[in-house]
Amino acid sequence: MRMPFSALFLFGPLVIVALPDCFSAEPFQVVEETDRITIESSTIKAAIRKKGYVSGVAGGSFIDKKTGARDLGFGLDIADWIMEPGSDEAYRDRLDDELIYRFDTPYHGKQPKRSIEGPQICTQAREVSPEIIRGEDFVAVRMSFNYKTAAPGKRTGSKWTQTIVFPEGKRYFISSDRIDAVNSSNAMFLRIDMPGHIKHENGDSFSQIYLSYLPQTNRVPGFDGKIIPAGSFRKNFAPDKWFNYRRERIEETGKSLPKRFIRAYRIRNKGTGKDGPWLAGMTLDPSIVHEAWCHQRSYVCMIEEFGGRPIKAGESFSAAFVVGYFDSIDEMHQVYDQYAGHTRLTADPTGWKLLK
Repeated sequence: MRMPFSALFLFGPLVIVALPDCFSAEPFQVVEETDRITIESSTIKAAIRKKGYVSGVAGGSFIDKKTGARDLGFGLDIADWIMEPGSDEAYRDRLDDELIYRFDTPYHGKQPKRSIEGPQICTQAREVSPEIIRGEDFVAVRMSFNYKTAAPGKRTGSKWTQTIVFPEGKRYFISSDRIDAVNSSNAMFLRIDMPGHIKHENGDSFSQIYLSYLPQTNRVPGFDGKIIPAGSFRKNFAPDKWFNYRRERIEETGKSLPKRFIRAYRIRNKGTGKDGPWLAGMTLDPSIVHEAWCHQRSYVCMIEEFGGRPIKAGESFSAAFVVGYFDSIDEMHQVYDQYAGHTRLTADPTGWKLLK
């Protein structure tokens, strides 16, 4: 039976020393505070924010205990707006500023897109109420948010739900984002950060980026392969200039979709310059990815949009991911293939399961 404290016997009076949870024999330590939930296992440590910049795993909080590495951006699996292709120019004067999508810019690219519902969850939702789910060999967190603003002619209230599972003994987590839609669209998608952005100064914090689908994208002239050196991100460039993936471009040419959809960066120790582990974000069903880009805009921006198929009000769509640390690209491939083909994730105290 687990005891809440331990007694230390010394010569003289009895001294009782309360031991912190980190001395527990349980595989996970979970601490819930007013603004965040912290989860720690033998392999990782992570925080989920309840207030402020919410959704996903909080930026800089995901620690790999094997190497001491931590994520380099603003968060992992971060959620934004519900969107669709097309322009909002005809009704921008009736939109909240936060919903306006200005395309043909260096930070959004030339592709016309518009918001269906908002706000941007990460910056504007302000607060969520995560549910902690404890299983025998995992801890999961589930959170949701109902969108509160919408474009003219659209309803508010579509529900975003995110489930994050931390399996015991793994250096990665499994996550899923789902939209239960109250609007219809010919090509509705959710925009997320996957795995997350990369803060750096002239490539000092990372050495390489791996994009498993790269040969099927537009890329730097004369550059071949799936590994991009950090030096390619020293100057800003638009998201649709290099390294941009669009499903419609592949479907129009009749080519096959990529076997795997992995986006990863190799962390570099700023002090020593030595390479550390890869931090990867894997979308387990490549066919769900509508567009993804990897470009420089004072940081490396790793936006991914999933969905992009016809949706009717009352229907839902989702994607599932593996996000975490790996020592090699081969290891990424092995883990990807173990979970490949799934788009949904469920979890309750009896267990967790990926579904198609």
